[in-house]
Amino acid sequence: MADTNPRTWNDADVATATRKKPVPEGLWVRCAGCGSILFRRALENNLSVCPDCRYHFRISAPDRIGQLVDPGSFDEMDTQVKSGDPLSFVDTKPYGERLVAAQKKTGANEAVTCGTAFIKGRKVVMAVMDFRFLGGSMGSAVGEKVTRAIELAIAQDLPLIVVSASGGARMMESGLALMQMAKSSAALARFDESGGLFISVLTDPTTGGVTASFAMLGDVILAEPDALIGFAGPRVIKNTIRQDLPEGFQRSEFLLEHGFVDRVVDRQDLRSEISSLIDYAGK
Repeated sequence: MADTNPRTWNDADVATATRKKPVPEGLWVRCAGCGSILFRRALENNLSVCPDCRYHFRISAPDRIGQLVDPGSFDEMDTQVKSGDPLSFVDTKPYGERLVAAQKKTGANEAVTCGTAFIKGRKVVMAVMDFRFLGGSMGSAVGEKVTRAIELAIAQDLPLIVVSASGGARMMESGLALMQMAKSSAALARFDESGGLFISVLTDPTTGGVTASFAMLGDVILAEPDALIGFAGPRVIKNTIRQDLPEGFQRSEFLLEHGFVDRVVDRQDLRSEISSLIDYAGK
């Protein structure tokens, strides 16, 4: 017999009946530039650049290396160099614990990865910073690794490529971190005297002591679109001078307009741009 009292559906029943399977966490990403919802795999296949607005997402050092170098050509060096805790520094937690957590998070010993590689068949020395590791901050180990990379470029007469992504000097190492600015800059002076080619690539963000040292000393300075580049942050500057800042202040395009960088290069063109510069310099 047919049911003469068909069920009455309420809003909860409808929601239960029509509920879709949950989307796996991390499958989709919201673009910080335009707000579009992007499929993570498609975004990664597009070099982590939004296909709608060309917003350049921050990427890790391994991803950066994978995008720039010839497959399988990267030979990492100085993996044993990592920071200690010379000052036994403690804020909300001991610096040693922060280091261990960063190492577990990134799978790297430090905030910069250095080595030799080939870019379209041209051999180079590379140093690539990783903002995931304590904000890409420059401590003693980062300064030492960058300096060793410069010295290797001198010894082997190879072009030097440094990709910066940093919040500046590492406060937990105090003056020892600040000394790395002079150390790396002095090494670059020797590299310049040897006739070497230094291509500096600035990504979002490049700030603080890294900007005040090796990042801005390139023979050619390239920047990714809309990257934050500066010494102190815009809020600090605004509060200090008590004036409104120009539109786009401390962004790549603003620095290009005012002569602080040589070219703003989309990520998909960066590999070709670097290889062309090496050819042009005869390296």
